[in-house]
Amino acid sequence: MPRFVIAPHMRLQEWVAEEKGYFAAEGLDYEFHDELVSKDGKRHDLGAKVGAYQTFEQGRSSDVSCACHLTVNVAASSGHGKLYADAYSVAPAGIFVAPESPMRTPADLAGVAISVGYQSGSHYSTIQALEPYLKPEEIKLSFGDGLLFKRMELLIDRKVPAVHLFNGPYYFAEQLGFRKLIDCTFMIAAMLTGEPDAEDVRRYFRALRLAQRDIDLRPDRYTHYYKNEFPERFRAEMDTRRWGPGERLVFESYTREAFEESFEWIARHGIFEEGRMGSGRYEEAVCSLAP
Repeated sequence: MPRFVIAPHMRLQEWVAEEKGYFAAEGLDYEFHDELVSKDGKRHDLGAKVGAYQTFEQGRSSDVSCACHLTVNVAASSGHGKLYADAYSVAPAGIFVAPESPMRTPADLAGVAISVGYQSGSHYSTIQALEPYLKPEEIKLSFGDGLLFKRMELLIDRKVPAVHLFNGPYYFAEQLGFRKLIDCTFMIAAMLTGEPDAEDVRRYFRALRLAQRDIDLRPDRYTHYYKNEFPERFRAEMDTRRWGPGERLVFESYTREAFEESFEWIARHGIFEEGRMGSGRYEEAVCSLAP
């Protein structure tokens, strides 16, 4: 049987599960595969209008990986894998500007190019956060600035005016004094690619449940793991003792209601071209392994 391939998602849980031996205790024969190659950030610069959804289209090499639930929702509806329905996670996120920026409130972002990942969590959650403040035509998104770490780097280098960041980059921006104008916390779902062994999937999530408990109890013991996926350029400057726990796994069902509401929101906002959203059928897109 092939090894179970895991793609960490710039979060702590997989690293804690490995440190504590939870994967091994479950009997999971596994390996990590970095889908984003973050040490030098190269795959974080994939060009304009290439984001999380496109990596599912191109084919991810891991048995289980993660992205915004809206992206996974549509990708699974289009036959690129199965949305795992027995757990989800929630990632702290926000729109950041430089300390010296004249922008002080969300309303100040009218007409400002905000760097986000195309058809990714940053894309959707930026719109959702700003809709109470701005008219649709006032929300301006920039898709050509790369994925998460590349966008963070451009903000630090003062090459873009505003950026959506989450998890480790969110905390790093705070550490460096960048100003958060609005919270954009969003939900993340797991995608099962190919036909992984069902018991391996259960082993993986049982180990993550234990890791989540450890993080809840003493996050300060584990925040150093953010360095594992950060670009080398920034590691010496990172003071992860000041950082928070980041993405939190929630072992509750991703329900039909959540799926259908999300699918309707994406369709209403015209984020995908007509005919490219797949079936939109919960029973075809979702996989539950709960007893």
